[in-house]
Amino acid sequence: MAEIFELGIAGIRTGVAAGDFTAKEVAETFVDRVSAAKSLNAVLVETPEHALAAAEATDKAKAAGEALGKMAGVPIGMKDLFCTEGVVTTAGSLILDGFTPQYESTVSANLFKAGAGMLGKLNMDQFAMGSSNETSAFGNVISPWRRNDGGNTDLAPGGSSGGSAAVVSGRICPAATGTDTGGSIRQPAAFVGITGFKPTYGRCSRWGTIAFASSLDQAGPMAHDVRDCAIMLEAMSGFDPKDSTSLDLPVPEWEAGLKSDLTGKRIGIPKEYRVDNMPPEIDALWQKGIEWLKDAGAKIVDVSLPHTKYALPAYYIIAPAEASSNLARYDGVRYGMRDLPDGAGLQDMYAATRESGFGPEVKRRIMIGTYVLSAGYYDAYYTQAQKVRTLISQDFDKAWESCDLLLTPTAPSAAFGLGEKADDPLAMYLNDVFTVPSSLAGLPAMSVPAGLDGQGLPLGLQVIGKALDEQGVFNAGLALEERAGFVAKPEQWW
Repeated sequence: MAEIFELGIAGIRTGVAAGDFTAKEVAETFVDRVSAAKSLNAVLVETPEHALAAAEATDKAKAAGEALGKMAGVPIGMKDLFCTEGVVTTAGSLILDGFTPQYESTVSANLFKAGAGMLGKLNMDQFAMGSSNETSAFGNVISPWRRNDGGNTDLAPGGSSGGSAAVVSGRICPAATGTDTGGSIRQPAAFVGITGFKPTYGRCSRWGTIAFASSLDQAGPMAHDVRDCAIMLEAMSGFDPKDSTSLDLPVPEWEAGLKSDLTGKRIGIPKEYRVDNMPPEIDALWQKGIEWLKDAGAKIVDVSLPHTKYALPAYYIIAPAEASSNLARYDGVRYGMRDLPDGAGLQDMYAATRESGFGPEVKRRIMIGTYVLSAGYYDAYYTQAQKVRTLISQDFDKAWESCDLLLTPTAPSAAFGLGEKADDPLAMYLNDVFTVPSSLAGLPAMSVPAGLDGQGLPLGLQVIGKALDEQGVFNAGLALEERAGFVAKPEQWW
C-alpha cells in the first residue's frame, strides 16, 4: 500500500472506510508534513487541532456504523481567503493581520460538514491579486519543484492560490481550496502538476469569502486528480441564500458520472489561442491533447472566439474596478489593522492605514479601478469593458453551436523563477491570457497536468465547458488524464 501522504481524497476515503488506517492516523501524518514544510512558506496558520478533531469524529462515526460524509477522514488546506471561525484570516494582507472571524464561510462549512478537517490556512497573493504568489504580505510561497538544470532557483507556484498549489503538489495536504477570479486555480495547478477546477459562476457560495472582484470570484478544488476534484467540488457546492449570486440548483453527482469515453462529443480548438511566441513545447503538448481526445472518441473542430484579444484588457478594467469598491471597507475603523499617527484626524487615519496595510499590487489595482470608475472615465473605460465582456460571452455561445467543449493550454509558459517577472506587471498579467476569457463568461474550466517541459517542469492543458456542464469538463479532463499518464512529482528538498 502507498504511504498515506501519497494518497489523495479518494484513496484516503476508501482506506478509512475499509479500516486500512484510521482517520486519526491520516491527520497525524499530514500534521507532521505541514510542520516539516515551513521553508516553502505555504502555510500561514497551522491548525492541527482542527484536523485531529475532525478525524476523531470520523473514527467515532465509523465505529458507530454511521454513514460517513464525502470528505470523511480527509484533512485539507484552506486558502486564507475563506473566513474560518476562530482562526485568523488575512487574505495575505497586513491590513487584515490579526482579523479573527466569528463566523464560517459557506464553502469551508460545507467541507467540514462533509467530514473534512483543516490542516491550516494557506498563503496567497494579497487579496488574490497576483499570478506568482509574490504579493503576499507574509512572504513568497516557494514551489516544491526545481528545474533539472542543477540550479536551485526558487520557482513561483503560480497565483493567487500558490499556497494551495504548493501543499497539494508537495504532498503536504491531500487537497486544498482555491479561488479563481481570472485563472487563480488553473494557472497554479498547471505550474505544479496538479488538477484544479473552476466551476460555473454561482456553483459555490461566495459568502464568507473575502472579495476581490465579486462578479468573477469563484471557489474551487485543487487536488491530485480529476476524481478527487469531483469529490471535493460536490462537497463544496450548493445553494446559499446568503449569497445573491448563488445558483438555486441541486448539486450533481459528478464523481458517479465520471467516464472517459467521449464518443459523440465535439471538442473545439479556438484559433485565437495560438498566440505569438508560444513556446514550442506548449504547442506540441496541445497537439498531443488533441490526439488524446480523438483517441477517446471525440471529434475535433476548429472554432473562433474573435474577441479573445480584448479579454485581458477588459478583465484588467473590470476586476480592478470591483476591487476598488470592495476594498473601500478596509479603513481601520471596524476591524483589522489601524494606523493612527499622533494628532491624526479621521482622514489621516484612513490614509495611513491603507498606505501601510495594502501592498504595491493592491494599491495599483485600487488606483486603476478608482480611475476607471471616476466621473468622465466611467463610460470610456468601465462601460466599454462590460460591453466587451458581453461580446466574449457571445463568442462562447456561438462556439457551442459547433462544439461541446474547448481544449486549450492552461498557461503560456511553465513556472518561472521568483523575481523574474516581478518588475514587469504587464508580463505578469499575460500569465492569465488563456484563463481570463472563461472567467469573464462565468464558465466551468479545469487544468489537467499533461507533460513536462525541457527543464522538467509541469505543463497543463485546459478544458472549458458550457455553463453548468461541469460533468462534461470532468469527463474530458479524465480522458486527458488517463492518456497523459502524468505521474511526475517534485523530489522533496524542503
